[in-house]
Amino acid sequence: MLTRICLGIALAAALAVGIVNIVVLKDKINALATDRNAQRSGKIQAQGERDKAKQAQAKAEKDLVQSQTELADAKTERDKAVATAAQQTKKADDLSDKLAKTSQERDQAQTKLAQWDAIGLSVDQVAKLNRALKDSQEALGIANEEKLVLIHTVARLTNELAKYVGNEYIVKLRADLRGKILVVDPKWDFVVLNIGENQGVLPDGELLVSREGKLVAKVVVRTVEKNRCIANIIPGWKLGEVIEGDEVTPAHPAT
Repeated sequence: MLTRICLGIALAAALAVGIVNIVVLKDKINALATDRNAQRSGKIQAQGERDKAKQAQAKAEKDLVQSQTELADAKTERDKAVATAAQQTKKADDLSDKLAKTSQERDQAQTKLAQWDAIGLSVDQVAKLNRALKDSQEALGIANEEKLVLIHTVARLTNELAKYVGNEYIVKLRADLRGKILVVDPKWDFVVLNIGENQGVLPDGELLVSREGKLVAKVVVRTVEKNRCIANIIPGWKLGEVIEGDEVTPAHPAT
């Protein structure tokens, strides 16, 4: 009987030890699983950060290549603008010489006509001289128009060149330039003016809008045509409502 009791006690003790071991083992397994999961999450996070770093590096390299390409394109455009400006300046100088020569020929023709009229000329001779004088005047008018166009072209190219050389870029307009607003679009904040290339307006030129001597807004020219232009109202410079008939003057007049 005593033996059975001892055996029962030993069996119960062994069972208790086994249960304790199972509990301890389970805790260790759970701890190992938690640690494994943590390591797996850390690995996934590290891989994600590595992928992001690779993407960022690839983007940076792509941006660098694009910046280098844009810089090369800008230098090419600058060189083209310099060459074109030089050609237009030479053409303007040639036209100035032609204009001076035509003016001299006209003056000589007028002098000869006056001399021949004083001494008496036939109708045919006077008619020929009149035709020659008219031709000279027409040639002079054409030369003046061509010179005006070239002056505007040189001014426009000079402003475009300033964008590429990196200097402080301010477009200066004729000091005596005056105009009025024809159309106002309040939704998109742009206006149409009654002055254009023929009056000396240049792209990116800034104009002050005033009414009865009071400043209303400042606009910047975006599109230039022969006798009109389109400008946007500069944010922060809208001091009042812009209306049709408001006057405009250069914000940066040329000296």
